[in-house]
Amino acid sequence: MLTLTPTAAQAIRDLTSSAPEPAQSGVRISSQGEGAGSLTLSLATAPEPTDEVVETGGARVYLDPVAASVLDDKSLDAGADDQGGVAFLVTEQSA
Repeated sequence: MLTLTPTAAQAIRDLTSSAPEPAQSGVRISSQGEGAGSLTLSLATAPEPTDEVVETGGARVYLDPVAASVLDDKSLDAGADDQGGVAFLVTEQSA
């Protein structure tokens, strides 16, 4: 199952704190088209019916079935991008 680093969890909490429904809001990772060629991350107010939910320290990530399969053994981290915003990075889970 996808894991979140403390940095990623804080970034998600920061992003969703001003959402209309902060208690259910999170980020959603979904597949684009057929297969696992491209995944996108977007803000979501609630999971879709088929989403897998990953919650760490109040930060929620909703994964569509393809994304859940692709990211099953991965970890989500976050850092600053070149413009001072948030950049998410998928890494291998540490042993």
